Amino acid sequence: MLVFCGSDDPHKAFPPFMLGCGAQALDMELTLFFTLTGLNVVRRGCAEKIQLPGAPHTLPEFLKIAKENGARFIACSAAFPILGIKGDDFIEGVEYGGVAEFVSLAEEADVVLTYC
Repeated sequence: MLVFCGSDDPHKAFPPFMLGCGAQALDMELTLFFTLTGLNVVRRGCAEKIQLPGAPHTLPEFLKIAKENGARFIACSAAFPILGIKGDDFIEGVEYGGVAEFVSLAEEADVVLTYC
């Protein structure tokens, strides 16, 4: 499963992890591609600030669970200059890729979800 994560709005930032961790529980591979304000989900110190009351886990907990189960986190390098972000602004384990990387992954994925 490939999930396009384009927002840090809690109502859009949490569902990729809820569905993604569910997919992992069913033995599906998970890749989360973060762009624009969605990059804040994987920026150091930002996930803690994004909260959704009533969610089964905090965003940092979801990040940990997904990563422990083999998820790939990819930050869209094309959005770095737009937001003034540098590659070392991210939590450990985040890879970088551009538009071509997302399109290539989407071509191969059985399921592609978008949250913007």
